[in-house]
Amino acid sequence: MLNIIVLASGRGSNLAAIQEAIEKGELPGQIRAVISNKKEAVALAFAAAKGIPALWVNPKEADGRLGYERRLLKAVEEIGSDCLVLAGYMLMLGSEFIQGYGKPILNIHPALLPAFPGGAAQKDALAYGVKYSGCTVHFVDEGMDTGPIIAQTPVPVLDDDDEEALTARILAEEHKLYAKVLSWLAQGKISRQGRKVTVSGGGSSL
Repeated sequence: MLNIIVLASGRGSNLAAIQEAIEKGELPGQIRAVISNKKEAVALAFAAAKGIPALWVNPKEADGRLGYERRLLKAVEEIGSDCLVLAGYMLMLGSEFIQGYGKPILNIHPALLPAFPGGAAQKDALAYGVKYSGCTVHFVDEGMDTGPIIAQTPVPVLDDDDEEALTARILAEEHKLYAKVLSWLAQGKISRQGRKVTVSGGGSSL
């Protein structure tokens, strides 16, 4: 049973997909809490409706970014978890938080990393003229979308694609890939040595 805490800043569609996989028995785990840096995040409302503890940690208090991360870490430690899952969490985590947590932190990104990191991945992919984009689940480190890659799913870029259409098709694959990777983690199938991540009996894409 994988005990998950989800960090989210927005609507939480990946959060909903993970919870659905749990309810269907596809992911042997539970979401222990959803924490957001946004008081009005839809993800918090979703969690509350599902009976999942929903917590807002205010990043704009006088103690600054470092103080926010220390309060966030304290909340995470009090709840207890096996991993943190970033689902549209729009703040970077600092080294003190990452090292203090000391357990896997996962993120999903709407591109085939290391190509197109950052917040405009789909727009950047279209502007570059790539024939394939996709999504990547990776471990979180101190950089911007630079952590070791666990799994990827390619998505073809169509000739008539705009940012909205490409985003929607990538998002559908994100929902499947994230839950699958978490199921691998729950089953102890993921191992990591430096930047190399292997999945026993699994794979690196869907």
